[in-house]
Amino acid sequence: MKNSGARVHMLPAGNALLLLLLVACSSAWAHDVDVTGVARVFLDERLPGQYSLSIVDQQVPPLFNIERILPEHCTGQTPGNFAYRFSCEPALSIEDQLRFPWSLEGVVVVARWNDGSNVSAYFPGDGTQVEVPLAELKAGARSLSSLASRYLVLGAEHILFGIDHLLFIVGLLLLIHGFWKLIQTITAFTIAHSITLAFAVLEILPLPNAPIEVLIALSILLLAREVVMGQRGKPTLVHSKPWIVAFVFGLFHGFGFAGALGELGLNNADIPMALLFFNLGVEIGQVGFICVLVAIHSLYARFFKDLELALHRGLAYGLGGIACFWFLERLPNLFLSA
Repeated sequence: MKNSGARVHMLPAGNALLLLLLVACSSAWAHDVDVTGVARVFLDERLPGQYSLSIVDQQVPPLFNIERILPEHCTGQTPGNFAYRFSCEPALSIEDQLRFPWSLEGVVVVARWNDGSNVSAYFPGDGTQVEVPLAELKAGARSLSSLASRYLVLGAEHILFGIDHLLFIVGLLLLIHGFWKLIQTITAFTIAHSITLAFAVLEILPLPNAPIEVLIALSILLLAREVVMGQRGKPTLVHSKPWIVAFVFGLFHGFGFAGALGELGLNNADIPMALLFFNLGVEIGQVGFICVLVAIHSLYARFFKDLELALHRGLAYGLGGIACFWFLERLPNLFLSA
């Protein structure tokens, strides 16, 4: 998933272990910031709109003016024991960020929200400060409009920059002949990935990423095979009822979409609306991509009618080749993650 505004990096295995040690051993390492260049900060929501900020490492410069790092709608309060306190009206939301004036490698922030949810993330520094977008720490949306715009864009970006999903759509278009079959097939794909997207995000049926990536590559490979079989005059059930393959493989692609939302760490209260608008964003991007492909195909068929079959055949074999490469590339991850 491409998130253009976020500066958070997913931690590889080694850094994930480092994060665990940093958080778990807060009382044991008094000078770890000298070794790692990473500070630890705890953000606690004591009451709605009331927060405290605790800095674990003794070597980190103190924050003499807490309001310097806070959004404009937040006000510093009298510090407590080992913690800075502040209030925000309205409460912190996904539009806000904290700015720590530290020339550190980065900061690990552990947010403990009033609803009982906890989330942590690593934020790299730029040499002069460390920016912490609250959207990456499960902060809620300030308004429905801000939540809608954010997740509409994320959904559209995810489909338009997700090359494997786009290639699957290309395969469906090569397989389908007729407007109503196209509508039925795309609708089946939409329903399927909406179901598994919701199941994964709500943790009703969570699945590891490795087998999903393998199955997505396999779905494109099998779809390319069906396209080639149809071009050879050997149609199967898939050609008469393409919505079946679209629905079945759409279930796998829905788990792939869930990875984009899972990386963000949704606030529990925002999950239903975030799912809705993310899905709408995916569909807007999907429909836009299909319209562009149909327009390009219409122009090509008009001026290069004799080469249309060759184009379709080349695309089918190209899809199969790319999908086969992805399948073989991703297959070892099944055993590495086991």
